[in-house]
Amino acid sequence: MTQHDSAESAPVEIRAGVELPAVREPIELVTSDGLRLVGELAVPEGRPPVATLVTLHPLPTAGGFMDSHILRKAAARLPALADLAVLRFNTRGTTSPRGTSDGAFGEGDAERADVAAAMDFVEARNLPHPWLLGWSFGTELALKYGLEHRIDGAILLSPPLHRTSEAELRRWQDAAPRLVALIPEFDDYLRPAEAATRFAGVPRLERIDVAGGRHLWVGETQTRRVLDEIVAVVNPAAAPLPTSWPLASA
Repeated sequence: MTQHDSAESAPVEIRAGVELPAVREPIELVTSDGLRLVGELAVPEGRPPVATLVTLHPLPTAGGFMDSHILRKAAARLPALADLAVLRFNTRGTTSPRGTSDGAFGEGDAERADVAAAMDFVEARNLPHPWLLGWSFGTELALKYGLEHRIDGAILLSPPLHRTSEAELRRWQDAAPRLVALIPEFDDYLRPAEAATRFAGVPRLERIDVAGGRHLWVGETQTRRVLDEIVAVVNPAAAPLPTSWPLASA
């Protein structure tokens, strides 16, 4: 092996700007009210995914979109590291580098059709074991509409519980899909003590309180913690995630 070959194969630390191998496909979702939503599907190279993350981004009126950093890094890393398919899309009226979805922000109500369009796509593509992965505003969509669809469960990152009613929460009490919530210690909206109270009606919730965590999960330490927790739920055989690429040979 030449010195050049050795340099090319040297492991690289997985950090913010690293995008690992995957098959990435620009997609469009079509809603029941005729809107076209832009998005991307990332799947493992050369092998089928073992599960699917349907991501729901933070509040678009506060800068949330399909490229919000945790969701972008999930798509960049998890097809290669954990054999997961990752579906990202802009909800109605939301713009990202991928493009702008039709329509206008619907305060979490009209977005019911956006979630349905994403799940229709998952069904049409026969993507396995779908999980909703919501972040902030996206957790409201997961809680409000997730049980209308065939899902294995929902993972909530920094749930604010601003738009989810108590009745909507109670529906999860006896539901079959798992419900997991990551609650940052220093969240801007819902911290662990308050989360314990607000989720008291859903005792089967798997609550993970993250010491030092913040609402936006900024920094590689917090990013790795979040992605590790996601993978531990959805494909535990792949957890904890490696921190360098390419992976060492067995």
